[in-house]
Amino acid sequence: MSSRHQPALLLVEDDRRLADLLIWHFEREGYDITRTADGEEALLLAQEQAPDIVILDWMIEGVSGIEVCRRLRRRPETANVPIIMLTARGEESDRIRGLETGADDYVTKPFSPRELVARVNAVLRRVRPALAGERLDYADLEMDVGAHKVRRSGKPVALGPTEFRLLRFFLEHPGRVFSRERLLDAVWSHDPDIDVRTVDVHVRRLRKALNDDGGADLIRTVRAAGYALDAEG
Repeated sequence: MSSRHQPALLLVEDDRRLADLLIWHFEREGYDITRTADGEEALLLAQEQAPDIVILDWMIEGVSGIEVCRRLRRRPETANVPIIMLTARGEESDRIRGLETGADDYVTKPFSPRELVARVNAVLRRVRPALAGERLDYADLEMDVGAHKVRRSGKPVALGPTEFRLLRFFLEHPGRVFSRERLLDAVWSHDPDIDVRTVDVHVRRLRKALNDDGGADLIRTVRAAGYALDAEG
């Protein structure tokens, strides 16, 4: 049995019947779903805790889906969260507009819920390799989760248990920026005795271990936002 956490899905859909149907299908697949019908609330929810993926209806209450997509892409903490847009608009110009705004995929109503589940799984496999197996790779890093081993450029990297969990979380979400609070939640699981400054200590240890042989620093510090595993940084 895999120890991976449930993927967090934010569903932004104001058709209650469709939303209920999608929730049923995605919960069967092991997704942890947050649902809202309102664009402003969707932005607040994503800011409080960035989801692993967003399913976003074009025509929703308040702020439009296309504007929600645009704003999510502007924010560092959600800039790399995959977004799949749902719409009754089937015109090519509308699809292009949705994709240019930052959507990763585009599904036209009516559609099969099972097809949407397959699309979401495919997108997540691209951005979260952990969903496809227990071997994680990014740049010159390799992690064998089952064997609890890490290599960089083929050389073993010695990590403590906390640094291993921290690196695994980064490898599951490459390019994503995470706040210290989000990392505490993911890696330390709400331990009340852990302070946010603890995150900085373990990130420093992880950096030191990864860069011991003079490799490029793969962990990017984003001022006032947090940290990301980012080879482009």
